[in-house]
Amino acid sequence: MECKDPKCPVHGSLKTHRNEISGTVVSDKSKKTVIVEHPYTIFLHKYERSLRRHSRIAAYNPECMNAKVGDEVIISGTRRLSKTKSFVVTKVLERRSA
Repeated sequence: MECKDPKCPVHGSLKTHRNEISGTVVSDKSKKTVIVEHPYTIFLHKYERSLRRHSRIAAYNPECMNAKVGDEVIISGTRRLSKTKSFVVTKVLERRSA
């Protein structure tokens, strides 16, 4: 089933660029938007320790991807779609939603 969404990177005309980021969907309350949490580590040379941090990125969720809370996804950078969205979900790696 093809979606008719013009902002879909697979079926529409939206171009993607920049790095791809993988993460977990932590919220899907907004319409056509998901919040993806991306964990990463930072090494502090002064203390010779690593810190675990995360960033929360708002991404456009096309109808054909239909990512839900708990899913592992890959998001790609794109042009600014709204005030907070500059990423779009390009692939759902693993469905963990019930």
